[in-house]
Amino acid sequence: MASNVDDGPSPGAVPKGLAASAFASVSPGERPTPGALWSAVGKTRGLVESLTPGVGFLTVYTLTGDVLLSVGFPVILAVIFIALRVIMRSPVVPALAGFAGIAGSAAVALFSGRAEDNFLLGFGVNAVWIVALVVSLLVGRPLVGWIAALLTGDVTWREDPATKRIAVVATVLWIALFVGRLAVQLPLYFAGSVGALGVAKLVMGIPLYAAALWITWLLFRAVYQGKSQQSQ
Repeated sequence: MASNVDDGPSPGAVPKGLAASAFASVSPGERPTPGALWSAVGKTRGLVESLTPGVGFLTVYTLTGDVLLSVGFPVILAVIFIALRVIMRSPVVPALAGFAGIAGSAAVALFSGRAEDNFLLGFGVNAVWIVALVVSLLVGRPLVGWIAALLTGDVTWREDPATKRIAVVATVLWIALFVGRLAVQLPLYFAGSVGALGVAKLVMGIPLYAAALWITWLLFRAVYQGKSQQSQ
Protein backbone atom coordinates (compact mmCIF):
# COMPACT_ATOMS: atom_id res chain seq x y z
CA MET A 1 0.00 0.00 0.00
CA ALA A 2 1.55 3.27 -1.10
CA SER A 3 2.00 6.15 1.30
CA ASN A 4 0.27 9.45 0.58
CA VAL A 5 2.86 11.51 2.44
CA ASP A 6 5.52 12.51 -0.06
CA ASP A 7 8.00 13.98 2.37
CA GLY A 8 7.17 11.94 5.46
CA PRO A 9 9.76 9.92 7.34
CA SER A 10 11.20 7.10 5.30
CA PRO A 11 10.86 3.54 6.59
CA GLY A 12 13.69 2.46 8.82
CA ALA A 13 14.84 -0.92 9.97
CA VAL A 14 11.84 -2.47 11.66
CA PRO A 15 12.36 -5.44 13.99
CA LYS A 16 10.97 -8.59 12.41
CA GLY A 17 8.40 -9.20 15.12
CA LEU A 18 7.09 -5.65 14.98
CA ALA A 19 7.03 -5.63 11.20
CA ALA A 20 4.66 -8.58 11.30
CA SER A 21 2.40 -7.00 13.87
CA ALA A 22 -0.89 -5.24 13.35
CA PHE A 23 0.78 -1.89 13.93
CA ALA A 24 2.92 -2.45 10.85
CA SER A 25 -0.24 -2.89 8.80
CA VAL A 26 -1.32 0.62 9.67
CA SER A 27 1.94 2.55 9.52
CA PRO A 28 1.50 6.24 10.40
CA GLY A 29 1.41 8.37 7.27
CA GLU A 30 -0.49 5.92 5.12
CA ARG A 31 -4.10 6.40 4.06
CA PRO A 32 -6.41 4.61 6.54
CA THR A 33 -8.82 2.34 4.70
CA PRO A 34 -11.30 -0.31 5.88
CA GLY A 35 -9.30 -2.90 3.97
CA ALA A 36 -6.09 -1.99 5.76
CA LEU A 37 -7.80 -2.13 9.15
CA TRP A 38 -9.31 -5.49 8.19
CA SER A 39 -5.76 -6.71 7.50
CA ALA A 40 -4.56 -5.27 10.80
CA VAL A 41 -7.02 -7.32 12.83
CA GLY A 42 -6.08 -10.47 10.93
CA LYS A 43 -8.81 -10.60 8.26
CA THR A 44 -11.28 -13.47 8.44
CA ARG A 45 -8.80 -16.03 9.75
CA GLY A 46 -7.52 -13.68 12.44
CA LEU A 47 -11.02 -12.86 13.64
CA VAL A 48 -12.04 -16.51 13.68
CA GLU A 49 -8.93 -17.53 15.61
CA SER A 50 -9.43 -14.65 18.05
CA LEU A 51 -13.17 -14.92 18.64
CA THR A 52 -13.98 -18.63 18.31
CA PRO A 53 -12.20 -19.82 21.49
CA GLY A 54 -14.03 -17.22 23.58
CA VAL A 55 -17.35 -18.00 21.99
CA GLY A 56 -16.66 -21.71 22.45
CA PHE A 57 -15.87 -21.28 26.14
CA LEU A 58 -18.99 -19.21 26.70
CA THR A 59 -21.23 -21.61 24.80
CA VAL A 60 -19.95 -24.77 26.46
CA TYR A 61 -20.04 -23.25 29.95
CA THR A 62 -23.59 -21.98 29.42
CA LEU A 63 -24.74 -25.40 28.26
CA THR A 64 -22.86 -27.59 30.73
CA GLY A 65 -21.47 -25.51 33.59
CA ASP A 66 -18.48 -27.87 33.50
CA VAL A 67 -15.08 -26.22 33.97
CA LEU A 68 -13.06 -28.95 32.25
CA LEU A 69 -15.24 -29.02 29.15
CA SER A 70 -15.48 -25.22 29.03
CA VAL A 71 -11.73 -24.57 29.08
CA GLY A 72 -10.84 -27.72 27.16
CA PHE A 73 -12.90 -26.84 24.10
CA PRO A 74 -10.94 -23.63 23.31
CA VAL A 75 -7.67 -25.54 23.70
CA ILE A 76 -8.85 -28.11 21.14
CA LEU A 77 -9.82 -25.29 18.78
CA ALA A 78 -6.40 -23.68 19.18
CA VAL A 79 -4.70 -26.98 18.27
CA ILE A 80 -6.93 -27.25 15.20
CA PHE A 81 -5.97 -23.72 14.13
CA ILE A 82 -2.29 -24.61 14.40
CA ALA A 83 -2.79 -27.77 12.37
CA LEU A 84 -4.69 -25.89 9.66
CA ARG A 85 -1.91 -23.32 9.39
CA VAL A 86 0.68 -26.07 9.08
CA ILE A 87 -1.36 -27.84 6.39
CA MET A 88 -1.87 -24.58 4.48
CA ARG A 89 1.77 -23.60 4.99
CA SER A 90 0.77 -20.35 6.64
CA PRO A 91 2.71 -18.62 9.45
CA VAL A 92 2.07 -20.57 12.65
CA VAL A 93 3.39 -18.00 15.14
CA PRO A 94 0.01 -16.24 15.59
CA ALA A 95 -1.73 -19.56 16.24
CA LEU A 96 1.03 -20.68 18.62
CA ALA A 97 0.76 -17.43 20.55
CA GLY A 98 -2.99 -17.89 20.78
CA PHE A 99 -2.56 -21.47 21.94
CA ALA A 100 -0.12 -20.41 24.66
CA GLY A 101 -2.60 -17.89 26.05
CA ILE A 102 -5.55 -20.24 25.86
CA ALA A 103 -3.66 -23.17 27.38
CA GLY A 104 -2.28 -20.99 30.16
CA SER A 105 -5.72 -19.65 31.00
CA ALA A 106 -7.16 -23.16 30.96
CA ALA A 107 -4.43 -24.41 33.30
CA VAL A 108 -5.20 -21.66 35.82
CA ALA A 109 -8.93 -22.45 35.74
CA LEU A 110 -8.37 -26.19 36.08
CA PHE A 111 -5.97 -25.69 38.96
CA SER A 112 -8.46 -23.58 40.91
CA GLY A 113 -11.57 -25.40 39.73
CA ARG A 114 -13.27 -22.05 39.02
CA ALA A 115 -14.39 -21.19 35.49
CA GLU A 116 -13.95 -17.45 36.09
CA ASP A 117 -10.24 -18.01 36.66
CA ASN A 118 -9.98 -18.71 32.94
CA PHE A 119 -9.84 -14.91 32.61
CA LEU A 120 -7.09 -14.26 35.17
CA LEU A 121 -4.24 -14.45 32.66
CA GLY A 122 -5.98 -11.87 30.48
CA PHE A 123 -6.28 -9.54 33.45
CA GLY A 124 -2.57 -9.91 34.04
CA VAL A 125 -1.75 -9.06 30.42
CA ASN A 126 -3.88 -5.93 30.60
CA ALA A 127 -2.25 -4.92 33.86
CA VAL A 128 1.25 -5.36 32.40
CA TRP A 129 0.34 -3.14 29.45
CA ILE A 130 -1.03 -0.49 31.80
CA VAL A 131 2.17 -0.47 33.87
CA ALA A 132 4.41 -0.36 30.80
CA LEU A 133 2.44 2.46 29.18
CA VAL A 134 2.18 4.52 32.38
CA VAL A 135 5.89 4.14 33.13
CA SER A 136 6.73 5.19 29.58
CA LEU A 137 4.74 8.39 30.11
CA LEU A 138 6.34 9.09 33.48
CA VAL A 139 9.84 8.87 32.01
CA GLY A 140 8.88 11.04 29.04
CA ARG A 141 9.11 8.29 26.44
CA PRO A 142 5.52 7.35 25.45
CA LEU A 143 5.55 3.76 24.32
CA VAL A 144 3.20 4.21 21.38
CA GLY A 145 5.56 6.89 20.06
CA TRP A 146 8.43 4.40 20.07
CA ILE A 147 6.34 1.86 18.17
CA ALA A 148 5.39 4.47 15.56
CA ALA A 149 9.02 5.59 15.31
CA LEU A 150 10.21 2.05 14.67
CA LEU A 151 7.66 1.64 11.90
CA THR A 152 8.41 4.94 10.19
CA GLY A 153 12.11 5.33 10.89
CA ASP A 154 11.42 8.72 12.48
CA VAL A 155 14.40 8.83 14.85
CA THR A 156 13.78 12.49 15.77
CA TRP A 157 10.15 12.15 16.88
CA ARG A 158 10.90 13.09 20.50
CA GLU A 159 12.47 16.36 19.35
CA ASP A 160 9.31 17.44 17.55
CA PRO A 161 6.65 18.81 19.96
CA ALA A 162 3.71 17.88 17.71
CA THR A 163 4.82 14.28 17.21
CA LYS A 164 5.63 13.78 20.87
CA ARG A 165 2.30 15.30 21.90
CA ILE A 166 0.43 12.88 19.63
CA ALA A 167 2.51 10.02 21.04
CA VAL A 168 1.41 11.02 24.54
CA VAL A 169 -2.25 11.25 23.50
CA ALA A 170 -2.11 7.86 21.75
CA THR A 171 -0.42 6.25 24.75
CA VAL A 172 -3.12 7.63 27.06
CA LEU A 173 -5.73 6.25 24.67
CA TRP A 174 -4.31 2.74 24.99
CA ILE A 175 -4.05 3.09 28.77
CA ALA A 176 -7.75 3.98 28.80
CA LEU A 177 -8.54 0.88 26.75
CA PHE A 178 -6.76 -1.49 29.12
CA VAL A 179 -8.05 0.26 32.23
CA GLY A 180 -11.58 0.18 30.81
CA ARG A 181 -11.35 -3.55 30.28
CA LEU A 182 -10.30 -4.16 33.87
CA ALA A 183 -12.86 -1.69 35.25
CA VAL A 184 -15.68 -3.60 33.58
CA GLN A 185 -14.41 -7.16 33.83
CA LEU A 186 -12.93 -7.32 37.33
CA PRO A 187 -16.25 -6.62 39.12
CA LEU A 188 -17.86 -9.37 37.03
CA TYR A 189 -15.00 -11.70 37.98
CA PHE A 190 -15.38 -11.04 41.70
CA ALA A 191 -19.14 -11.46 41.37
CA GLY A 192 -18.61 -14.85 39.75
CA SER A 193 -20.64 -13.81 36.69
CA VAL A 194 -18.90 -16.11 34.22
CA GLY A 195 -21.38 -15.63 31.38
CA ALA A 196 -21.37 -11.84 31.62
CA LEU A 197 -17.60 -11.86 31.92
CA GLY A 198 -17.26 -13.94 28.77
CA VAL A 199 -19.52 -11.56 26.84
CA ALA A 200 -17.65 -8.51 28.15
CA LYS A 201 -14.32 -9.97 27.09
CA LEU A 202 -15.59 -10.62 23.57
CA VAL A 203 -17.13 -7.15 23.21
CA MET A 204 -14.10 -5.38 24.66
CA GLY A 205 -11.64 -7.47 22.70
CA ILE A 206 -11.31 -7.13 18.91
CA PRO A 207 -13.91 -4.31 18.52
CA LEU A 208 -12.19 -2.00 21.05
CA TYR A 209 -8.74 -2.99 19.81
CA ALA A 210 -9.67 -2.14 16.23
CA ALA A 211 -11.16 1.20 17.26
CA ALA A 212 -8.07 2.18 19.25
CA LEU A 213 -5.79 1.10 16.41
CA TRP A 214 -7.80 3.16 13.94
CA ILE A 215 -7.72 6.30 16.11
CA THR A 216 -4.00 5.90 16.76
CA TRP A 217 -3.39 5.60 13.04
CA LEU A 218 -5.42 8.76 12.34
CA LEU A 219 -3.57 10.72 15.03
CA PHE A 220 -0.11 9.91 13.68
CA ARG A 221 -1.20 10.30 10.07
CA ALA A 222 -2.46 13.81 10.83
CA VAL A 223 0.79 14.94 12.44
CA TYR A 224 2.98 13.48 9.67
CA GLN A 225 0.81 15.00 6.98
CA GLY A 226 1.12 18.36 8.73
CA LYS A 227 4.90 18.05 8.78
CA SER A 228 4.88 17.10 5.10
CA GLN A 229 2.84 20.18 4.14
CA GLN A 230 5.12 22.45 6.15
CA SER A 231 8.15 21.14 4.32
CA GLN A 232 6.66 21.82 0.88
